[in-house]
Amino acid sequence: MIQAIYREEKQLKDLPAGERKNRRQLSVRPLVEAYFTWVRENLPKVPQKSKTWEGFNYSLNQEKYLKVFLDNGEVPMDNNAAEQSIRGFCIGKKNWVMIDTITGAKSSAIIYSIAETAKANNLKPYDYFEYLLTKIPKHLEDTDRSFLDDLLPWSPSLPANCRKPDKSGVK
Repeated sequence: MIQAIYREEKQLKDLPAGERKNRRQLSVRPLVEAYFTWVRENLPKVPQKSKTWEGFNYSLNQEKYLKVFLDNGEVPMDNNAAEQSIRGFCIGKKNWVMIDTITGAKSSAIIYSIAETAKANNLKPYDYFEYLLTKIPKHLEDTDRSFLDDLLPWSPSLPANCRKPDKSGVK
């Protein structure tokens, strides 16, 4: 049932948000509703201490949140993209014994957030950090922080060397 929901959703991925929302109502919502009906019918049939019962129970307890994507074409069906973006951080965290303070953890979170936002905006994180670390020190005495707008990962004024080449190979 879940595969069928993903199959339908995959067909809608390239649509504008408004149209995606409308099409979800027609093709995805009935599948989602059928899934929850099926879970409600089958929950009493599985042993309460089983993993299946835990999964069914979780689905029912989170139903409201699991359906949010149906009413907003901007919302992805799952959080796979977010989970993929932090995978490297999660895999490596046991190796980072130097992050043993609250300040170190906050600093690490800031750096990873900047790096992942850079990646999401098609930037090369190393080159972007290098650019930030050369530009920001020049403004340490400034009281006006408007220069920061030009340093944001989505700023059109970032240098070309910070950007990844597009799929056609053009920078």
